[in-house]
Amino acid sequence: MRITLKKVLVVEDDMAIQTLLKYNLEQAGYQVKTVADGKQGYELAKTKNYDFILLDIMLPQMDGLEITKSLRQDKVTTPILIITARDQEIDKIIGLELGADDYLTKPFSPREVIARLKAISRRLPQEESVPAVKTSTEVYEFPDFTIDLDQVKVLQNGQPVQLTPKEFELLAYFVKRPGRVLSREKLLNGIWGYDYVGQTRMIDMHVSHLREKIEPDPKKPRYIETLRGFGYRFNGDVDEDA
Repeated sequence: MRITLKKVLVVEDDMAIQTLLKYNLEQAGYQVKTVADGKQGYELAKTKNYDFILLDIMLPQMDGLEITKSLRQDKVTTPILIITARDQEIDKIIGLELGADDYLTKPFSPREVIARLKAISRRLPQEESVPAVKTSTEVYEFPDFTIDLDQVKVLQNGQPVQLTPKEFELLAYFVKRPGRVLSREKLLNGIWGYDYVGQTRMIDMHVSHLREKIEPDPKKPRYIETLRGFGYRFNGDVDEDA
């Protein structure tokens, strides 16, 4: 079976960090492209030739937040991990609001970076060298959208909905647990797979993005209901005439 190496685009102007990331990612089996200029990084990311983007916030020519916003507007759904300094809490929040999937705080260990990329990879569709025999399907149909968990696909009126990997994981987690009250902590642990103490706002951001993409009226959500003080509940058995 032919194995295709995952491609990582590292956009980082600190040459010591750039070198550290490139060396360790290549040792872990990734193909790595590094650039130090934000505008160049944005142009490369737009090609959709990469499986992951590691993106520093402070960059020359075009900063990481602007790049994230522009890529999501361009319908580029490649997972983005933003890199911030420890005192840039507001940048983490803004980055996630703009569509980043995760963040890394300097200083970080290469092992932590690799662990997070592997966690994302486990949830992405895998390439097959030969056609696989399909033994089961996990397709959930609702009045306003359809989600196919096997094909990692969401459709509205037959047209694909562009979700980031984390948005897809969150939606999948919801539809498999209809009617259950899910706390933000439960969602964090179930989707990110590691402890994000104090980062429950991340869930609110991703829920907001999901509502914009799947709800008929995001301001009056039909599917993802907020239960103040408790979390969220997915209403899977909705009345089509509601």
